This record gives sequence, C-alpha cells and structure tokens, in this order.
Amino acid sequence: MDRILAAALQLVDEEGAEALSMRSLAQRLESGTATLYRHFGNRATLITQVIDRVFGEIELDSRALAELSWDQACEVIARTMFDTLGRHRTIAPLLIEQTPTGPNAMALRERCLAVLLDGGLPPGLAARAYATLARHVLGFAIQLTGDGNDTERERASARFHALSAEDFPATRAVADSLPVPLEDEFAFGLELIIGGLRQLHAS
Repeated sequence: MDRILAAALQLVDEEGAEALSMRSLAQRLESGTATLYRHFGNRATLITQVIDRVFGEIELDSRALAELSWDQACEVIARTMFDTLGRHRTIAPLLIEQTPTGPNAMALRERCLAVLLDGGLPPGLAARAYATLARHVLGFAIQLTGDGNDTERERASARFHALSAEDFPATRAVADSLPVPLEDEFAFGLELIIGGLRQLHAS
C-alpha cells in the first residue's frame, strides 16, 4: 500500500493532479488496474489516501506548541501546513474535490481545534476559526500551482507601471508594490485572520 501511495503522490508531483487516474497509476507501477481497485475501490478513495499521505508529512512539535499561546500555535500550524503543501504544489486541486477525512487530516484538525478550545475560544468560534484558517491555507496553496517565476512577476510589474496615470491613478500609486509575492500575501492574510480572532476572543 505504501509503495502505491508513494507512486501516486510522485505522479501528482510530476504530472499534476489531473494526471492521477487508476490507469495512469497502474502504468507507472507496471501493474493492472484490477489490483488498484482491490485496494481502493475507486479514484475518490485513492485521492483520500494520497491527500492523507501529504497531511502525514505535516510535522508539528507538540512540546513546542504547548509552550505557545493559542494564537501563536495557530500561526505555526497554518504556516507548517502551507509549507508542506508548498512541497507538493500540484496536490492542492485534489483538496477541492473532497474534504480531507483521512486519519492524518483528522488528527491535524483535532490538534488545531484543541489549541483553540484550550485557548478559551467558545466551541462555535473555534469551529469557524479552524475552518477559516484551513481555507486560507488551501486557497493560497492552490495558487502555488500557477505561481509565476521572477520573470513573470517583472513583466506584471512593468504592466502596472505602464498603465495610464489618468485612467488608473490608484493602481499607479501602488505600482512599486505590485505584484505582491504570494508568500507575502499568505503571511499578511494569516496575520489579519489571527488578529481578528484575538479581537473576537477578547470581546
């Protein structure tokens, strides 16, 4: 099973999420699709386990987290999730197809919710906070798939600077700061979310 999942993840890493099928995986393994169907039943089950394998790569130090405040711990968890998905930039589209429910994903959800509840957030707010943080990570992880290189960003910057100051005065005013690197956007958004949660928690 581990060999099959490793091959499936490698296929996604190399060829993209859309390339993952029972047939393509069987070809990579030099096996038959019937063998795969005995293990997984269907593509959705295969995707569930491939996603969970990635979630299993999210390494969190329990002792270190315990020494942090709830908001600091949430930031560490979110950044670690984003960094892990960043190592598998083509996996994120599979997360759109289904909510992660494998054992590793469930354990991560449990840990994050426990951090929020132990920090004093009421259950309703803790649930919404986790959902917001998880979707923030996922949303930016999906964009990693098409994140441009330095040359593309330079071209985008040149386009902003070339705009008419009369027609686009606001855009021209901030052109020196555009486009914002994706990692910076993620960090800024995460800061805003956690800052907002602090305020809700204190109110």
